[in-house]
Amino acid sequence: MSQTTVSRAINGFPEVSEKTRQVVLEAAAKHNYKPNTRARRLATGKSMTIGHLVSVSKEYELVNPIFADFIAGASARYAQSGYDLLLSLVPDEDEFTSYQELAARSAVDGVVVHAPRVNEQRIAQLNSLNLPFVVHGRSSNTQEKYNWVDVNNERSFFRATQLLIELGHTSIGLINGVAGVDFAVRRTQGYLRALKEHNIKPADAYVTHSEMTEPNGYKNALALLDLPNPPTALIASSIIMANGIRRALDDRNLKLGRDVSVITHDDDLSYFRDAAAVPVYTATRSSVREAGRLSADLLLKTIANPGRDPEGILLDAELILGSSTKPPPTR
Repeated sequence: MSQTTVSRAINGFPEVSEKTRQVVLEAAAKHNYKPNTRARRLATGKSMTIGHLVSVSKEYELVNPIFADFIAGASARYAQSGYDLLLSLVPDEDEFTSYQELAARSAVDGVVVHAPRVNEQRIAQLNSLNLPFVVHGRSSNTQEKYNWVDVNNERSFFRATQLLIELGHTSIGLINGVAGVDFAVRRTQGYLRALKEHNIKPADAYVTHSEMTEPNGYKNALALLDLPNPPTALIASSIIMANGIRRALDDRNLKLGRDVSVITHDDDLSYFRDAAAVPVYTATRSSVREAGRLSADLLLKTIANPGRDPEGILLDAELILGSSTKPPPTR
């Protein structure tokens, strides 16, 4: 076969028959052939690179297992399609300038936007650059059209709160992520909707916001446990924070489940997998690695077909029952 036919078969051009494509792909696999990335860039005019920018204020994300698992899922998909990953740490005030420079230099073919806020300015900015992008999450107050992949946070935390109410809890605390970040707002909405439907008056003192780290889970749990009327149940926005809550319970000589029930959002993380026959935590579980893979798929489709309509993918979380939830103790 000619070089042109082989190239078109490997790169998925429609001019090549499926039979020819399979012959070429089998030969490539047999001889461990990989297309030359530099040659592909010259031939296609593409950088064959996907960008992920992390602002300095979110530098903790680089070592956050949630971010790491998302990148693992996305980068595996990039590699399958011959794309490289560019991961950059940029000052907060220079983030949009960095996107402009990447677009001007054609350094990346697309980007993934992380941790969108309720009023997310980056979406309109990226649309103005005509740079393909996908948002991991959503922005509630944004009217722009854009690609996104998100978990149904409102429904997940409604179900978690409802389960605790059905067990008999009426004083329920929420240890949430950073205020103003869209997923945290949606989780608060789900929590409040469940309380309202069961005629339980919410207490402002029962809701905390912070970065989702183990020390913050510990600190916020202690603050709630030391209230004059502490909650009998807690909902955590991350299994990492839940581990901090568990440490706080130990410090107060309280037993997880027996004295205080805990439900956590569990991103099914590689290094924090709660895989016992009876899990330690009752959890709303969703795979962040799968979210990374789906985000990469959506971005690669958009790069291949820039005129396609933006698409949103909403994932549901599975409610997993563990040993951390029981009826409230008799006071």
